[in-house]
Amino acid sequence: MATVTHVEIVVLPDGRMDTRSAAGYLGLSEKTLAMMRCQGTGPRFIKRGHIFYYQEDLDNWLGQAKRVTSTAQAKLQTA
Repeated sequence: MATVTHVEIVVLPDGRMDTRSAAGYLGLSEKTLAMMRCQGTGPRFIKRGHIFYYQEDLDNWLGQAKRVTSTAQAKLQTA
């Protein structure tokens, strides 16, 4: 039986999310999202004293991900 985890996601009125909410929205850890930010492989973000992500940018980033049927196929696409 699958375990369901509920994550509180806070979206500001203008559509921004902080790193914690963005990571929860994407199903990633905050550390993974930070590493992707440093490597330039994650979704677009802005820095205004703190890091923020717009929900629209997160949705676009998810939509651009290539879908695969196996981890071997995913590995070939990143090589």
